Amino acid sequence: MRNSIALLVLLRLGQASGPAGGQTPTASQARQYQLTLPRANHLIAALQAMTQYVVALPDFQDRVVKTMHMTPAERRAQLEMDPKAMAILRQNDLTAQEYLVGVPALRMALMAAQHATTSANVIASPANVAFARAHLAELKPKMDAADGVVRPR
Repeated sequence: MRNSIALLVLLRLGQASGPAGGQTPTASQARQYQLTLPRANHLIAALQAMTQYVVALPDFQDRVVKTMHMTPAERRAQLEMDPKAMAILRQNDLTAQEYLVGVPALRMALMAAQHATTSANVIASPANVAFARAHLAELKPKMDAADGVVRPR
């Protein structure tokens, strides 16, 4: 249950739409974010560490509720004010903005590559979708592990 809620928070942290569901500058940034294998690996490692950190917080459920109502700028400010979160990002050579834009860019590119469909809800550049298709077998299991998804053997 804690992992599911944390995943929801982390998904919402990087969402490319504002509170009213309309696209914000973050959606445009997600389209423009250029994925590379080193960046994708840094994003996934940071996502995994951030998930573990958020789930371990005693007030994580309150944070979930608050975060879901924040604008992208408020989410960035909250992240930047958290020393532990920023340490996780620094360990992975990421800025708060790179994390908040990069994680959804990677997630959307992987979704588009895996399902080979486009949707108004999937914001991914053609270059990122091509990148994700080329590296799907390598990146999808890592992303699933970061999300806490366990694959049956």
